[in-house]
Formats: sequence, structure tokens, C-alpha cells
Amino acid sequence: MAHPKSRISKQRKRKRRTHKKAIIPQIAVCKTTGESHLYHRAYWHEGEMYYKGKVVIESVESED
Repeated sequence: MAHPKSRISKQRKRKRRTHKKAIIPQIAVCKTTGESHLYHRAYWHEGEMYYKGKVVIESVESED
């Protein structure tokens, strides 16, 4: 029976295969602002930071 000289472990095989899906970045469009952004990432829009359609960091206006 033929068999490989050195067997590749499951972990090593899976590490190599994980990079195949990272070729094309996936882009989402926010329902609240209509801004396009990467999935699972916060993004800035008009001085405020949004994540999952909610304001995470509000814009600070200077008081003069």
C-alpha cells in the first residue's frame, strides 16, 4: 500500500487553508448612516464613531 512519507497534521493543513478566504474584503453598508465599511469594524462618519449602527464615540464640539 502506498502512503505518504511524512504525514501532514490536521493543524498544519488547516493553518494553510485559513488564508484562502481572506482574498476579498467583505464590505457592509450601514442601515443608519448609509456608509460602507468593513464587517465587524467601527468607522467614522461626520465626526462620530459608529459600530453596529450605534454611536460609540460622539463628536466633541469646542465651547468658545
